[in-house]
Amino acid sequence: MNTTMDTFPFPASAPENFEKSIEMTRSELDHHLRLMAALKMFELGQISSGKAAELVGMTRVDFFQTCSRYHISIFNYPPGDAEQEIRRDLQAFSQHDPA
Repeated sequence: MNTTMDTFPFPASAPENFEKSIEMTRSELDHHLRLMAALKMFELGQISSGKAAELVGMTRVDFFQTCSRYHISIFNYPPGDAEQEIRRDLQAFSQHDPA
């Protein structure tokens, strides 16, 4: 995904050299914190899967696969929202040009 968009700094801080203590680079730690925030907000129904994927910089399909790895159900929609989401996905899929 990683499309060009206006961004702001992610509001998370960690102790100096924290990333070294958990054997991550600063960039990996930033990505991991974004991922954990996106997963939890999605799980709680605070953001859509599309917004969660956008926060992490991945596609919705990749985000759904990540949900599976972390045992987070992707079926947490209120009844009306699920139908709308499926209709949007079907419409987008039908407009997709495989060539």
